[in-house]
This record gives sequence, structure tokens and C-alpha cells, in this order.
Amino acid sequence: MTDPLDRRAGRTTPTGEEGWGGDARSRPVDRGPVRVTGELWRPDPEGAAARERFAERPSSHYGPRRAHARQPKKRRRLRRTVFVLLAIVAVAAGGTYGWAETRLNRDVDLGTYADRPPPGEGTNYLLVGSDSRDGLSPDAVKDLHAGGGGGRRTDSMMLLHTGAHGTSMVSLPRDSWITVPGRLDTTTGKTKRPEGDKLNASFAYGGPELLVHTVEKNTGLRIDHYAEIGFAGFVNIVDAIGGVRMCLDRDIKDEKSGADLRKGCHTLTGKQALAFVRQRHQEKEGDLGRSKNQQKFLSTLAHQAARPDTLFDPLEIGPAVQAGLDTLIVDKDTNLRDLSRMFQAVQSVAGGHGKQINVPVSGIGVPTSKGNVLKWDAKRSARLFDDLRHDRPVTETGKTSRHRGGAVSRAPSRDDRP
Repeated sequence: MTDPLDRRAGRTTPTGEEGWGGDARSRPVDRGPVRVTGELWRPDPEGAAARERFAERPSSHYGPRRAHARQPKKRRRLRRTVFVLLAIVAVAAGGTYGWAETRLNRDVDLGTYADRPPPGEGTNYLLVGSDSRDGLSPDAVKDLHAGGGGGRRTDSMMLLHTGAHGTSMVSLPRDSWITVPGRLDTTTGKTKRPEGDKLNASFAYGGPELLVHTVEKNTGLRIDHYAEIGFAGFVNIVDAIGGVRMCLDRDIKDEKSGADLRKGCHTLTGKQALAFVRQRHQEKEGDLGRSKNQQKFLSTLAHQAARPDTLFDPLEIGPAVQAGLDTLIVDKDTNLRDLSRMFQAVQSVAGGHGKQINVPVSGIGVPTSKGNVLKWDAKRSARLFDDLRHDRPVTETGKTSRHRGGAVSRAPSRDDRP
């Protein structure tokens, strides 16, 4: 039988001899290009040149040539490399996930108080920014204008609802006049009856547990998850992602919060961002105006942290995650998956796929025995919370209504600290 390479070069095997596994009777004899000497045969130089030219040609149905035979090996090596890299990423991600799970501070027990509202449809998160100075040195407290007043209070509270109709972010101003449920007074050991007070006072009286209980009693919503971050964590997160880009429509200067920002667009550092979300003396609506700024900033922060150049850059997202975990406090049933869903919900609002609402208000700066407060519009707020509880589309805009006796006013508050 004729060698395929010889056949393409115009050669055949001599009669009476076998080729490479062939038969002597299979082909006619052509002794022109082949010399037979004993047991071996060799092609002449012209045949060798033809063989070299043929070896450089693309693969044929006789099989791949020498150069092309290396391609499958290269592809196999590439596939193995990709598999190894994916395995490394998976192991690293699993290790990071496990590390982060152990860093979560699950100090809050949402079941401390009985008589909670029944579970509704969708998921409700209570997001809290506290004035905790944990993690700040005395110099840092002074530099951030974080002093003033004792006790533990909240600077911002937001109710985040996710469900079939998207996400709704509702600001609950800290000066809201609500009913604090009956509780045990830890200072006297006596049981206190329900009483009217500011919303953030419940946090000062009984920490996160009483705050959650107060929100549940005044809204009728069951809080599924709680997340709180203090001053140090807030500043560190902003700095870890390289600042947050904000555009201001006016100058802001407030001595108590330390805010000193000019009109226009700026990349706020952690210190500047903290001053911006805490200032309220430059706002016509006081605490309500501050709540709007906090919503806007939180949405912008989540949007920037979710950008591909941040989210997939370990040099940026790694320090941000660590900064957040260092001062983050959550309830005992919250895990990283819950926090991820919460973050995605906030980011969706920033992307225009949700609603930012202030709880409907009927009065600002209303005098009470506990100082000037902000009063909710009873009918409109009840309708808003009922829609959230049943996961219906929210139609409430959150715009401020009017007093019965005239326009909304704001008198100076006794609790005028930032």
C-alpha cells in the first residue's frame, strides 16, 4: 500500500515489496522516484522537498500536520488554566464569605418585646445611622464635630421595603412625635407606661430593641432585619471607596456639624460626607430636610459602590467591606445574604427602580413638653404603611401637608444639637 505522503508527492511502492502496512499486489510499480537498496528505500531530494511543502499545509482528512497538532494541546492547557483560576476565585470567595460572616456583630434581638405585628408581605429593613463614637479617638471626635450631648441617639432612620412592586425607601425623621411603648426603665427598675416622645428618644431609652418595637407599634409593620452603623464606620466606608460624588444646589455652612461646602459638584470625603448628612440648620424644613439629604446621599453611595470599577476591584471594595463590618451592628437573624439584598435594594432606588419617600408630615416645629417636634399626617401615613404591609404599589408622595391654622412652620428646637 502506498504511503499517503508519497501518493501526494507522486510516488508509489515497488512491486513485490510492502510499504507501511500495505500489500505488494495493491499498486503498480513506479520505480522512477525511488531507489531500492537492500531492505530500505529512501526518497530522492525532490521527494523530500515535496514532503516538506506538504507538511506546512493545513490539516487534511489524513490527520493534522505537525504544526497544527500542537493546537489541541494549547487549548487543553488554556482550559486547565481557566479551571484552576476559577477554582482559586471560588475558594477565595468562599473564604472571604466565611471571614465576613464571623465579623458580623449580631447584638440585636428583634424578639425582645412581645406583641409584635404579624409578618406582612415583602421584607422590611430598618436602617439606622447612630451617633456612636465607638472607634473614634478624642482627636477624631473633635475633628469630625462629633461631640455634644450624652447618651446614644440616632441621626437617621430609614424604613426600606422590598417586594413584588419594587423598593420603597421611607425616611423616618428623628424628631417625629410618636408613642413610645410601655417598657422597663433600667435606671429605676420600674415599668413605664406608654408616652409621647421623639422617635430617637426610644433609641436612647432602650437601644435598638426598643427603637424597633416603637417603629413596629407606630407603623404596624413588622421589621424583619435591622442594620446600624456609627460615625466611624460611615466615615471609613466613604473614604474606602474614594469619596462620594455629590452635586449641591447651594452653599452649605454649618458650624455645629462642621459642614462647609460650596455650590456645585464635589467628591466628598468621609469627614465632609458626615457633616453633610448631619447638618440641618441650613434646611428650611429642619430635620425633614436633613432626612431628604440622607436619602439622597445613601442612594448615591450605594450606586457608586456598585459600579464595576469599584465592585470588582479588591483594592477598593475590600477595605470598604472591612470598614463597614468593623462598626456594623445587625440583628441576630441577619446574614451576609440579607445584607447583600438590602444593599441591592438601596442601589435599585439610586438607579431609579424604586421610590424615595418621606413619611407624610402635617406639622414641623410643633411645640410639645419634649421640645419642638415633627408630626406625621395620621391618615396619609396610615395609608402608606398599610400599602407597604400588604405589598401594594405605593402612591404616597410624602409631600408635607399644612396645619389646620395655616402654613407649616418651624420654631427653634430645644434639642438643637446636630
